[in-house]
Amino acid sequence: MEKAREKEIFKTFIISLAITLLACLAATFVIVSITNNRLIEEQARTQGRTHFKSIVMTRKWNARHGGVYVKKAPGVQSNPYLDNPDITAIDGTVYTKKNPALMTREISEYSEKEGLFSFHMTSLKPLNPINAPDEFERDALKNFEKGTKEAYESFEKKSRAYFRYMGPLFVEEECLQCHAKHGYKLGDIRGGISITFSLQDVKNIQRKNTIVIIMLAIISTSIILGLTGLFTIRLMRQVSQARRKIEKMAITDELTGLFNRRHIIARFEEEFERAKRLSTSVCCIMLDLDNFKQINDTYGHLIGDDVLRETARLLQESIRTYDVIGRYGGEEFLIIFPDTGPEETRLFAERIRAVIKESKAIKSLLTHGNAVSVSLGTTCIRESDRHIDELLKRADDCLYQAKVSGKDRVKCS
Repeated sequence: MEKAREKEIFKTFIISLAITLLACLAATFVIVSITNNRLIEEQARTQGRTHFKSIVMTRKWNARHGGVYVKKAPGVQSNPYLDNPDITAIDGTVYTKKNPALMTREISEYSEKEGLFSFHMTSLKPLNPINAPDEFERDALKNFEKGTKEAYESFEKKSRAYFRYMGPLFVEEECLQCHAKHGYKLGDIRGGISITFSLQDVKNIQRKNTIVIIMLAIISTSIILGLTGLFTIRLMRQVSQARRKIEKMAITDELTGLFNRRHIIARFEEEFERAKRLSTSVCCIMLDLDNFKQINDTYGHLIGDDVLRETARLLQESIRTYDVIGRYGGEEFLIIFPDTGPEETRLFAERIRAVIKESKAIKSLLTHGNAVSVSLGTTCIRESDRHIDELLKRADDCLYQAKVSGKDRVKCS
């Protein structure tokens, strides 16, 4: 029962540990995943800000120089939203003006063709319909007017991950030459630029890293659980051994190895109750070494202990496997004989007396080969008995009679 309970306890421990480790693993994965997503988002915002600032600086350079004229080669069209965008050189070559807005749009087209990123200049009051804002841009522009510094979002398109960043465009001194006539003043928000770029490569790396983390976590958890299981099994064995040792110590007499007084009395009570319940017999022998004090005084306590140990061994060998024997106290022993009658118990007692007296092992412990004798008292259960104390008293009285009658004999009740 105790062994089964121990196994159940350790099983519960292992399961609890596994659940705890899995919970920690899941929590770690969630934290790492959230952290990675935040890092990716922060990196994307930083990248978006960098692109935005680069575009703004490029536009400033263009605006500060009043626009850039390029040769009007085939395929190069004039900006229809500028007044007199074309000029003709002395040699007849026609040049057309690329203002910041047009330059921004054309750079975006080149960048998008190269697969880098794209950006869109927009406004709530666009002059060119192509610059009309979509829903995200419209909301961002309205928020810019309320003081918001930037806007961003992540989205998927055709199963690919993208990030869009948008910042406001303020009217500066260089801008007034074109936008003053549209009612803009210095410092006004005249629009914004949204920049879109792919996060798919980063997401792919994240996905690979996540798979690696999960695999490492599974391997680590398996190793931890395996080692824990191994250590737990070893611990369980050690605990079981310790428990058995403690249990044995609790019921065993340290000197003789027999049951101690407390346990032999407990066993006697069990056999007594069983005999009363089944109407069977149970008998006992109370045994005491004769002149044991003289042995201790003459040969010393170490020899006395050896005599007790050898006597216990002989008693153990003289009884049946289902009989129960214990050290009752000092040099006194108690033997319980279940399902045994008075005459059979008397014969056991006589045989035990003879075995101990004739023991060569005990004689060898004493000088001149002196023998050790024992006195024994026997009794069996009676119908009137209500407790083992009554049997113990009768056996003890018989033992006393054997002592006063000259020792080295058996008295029965």
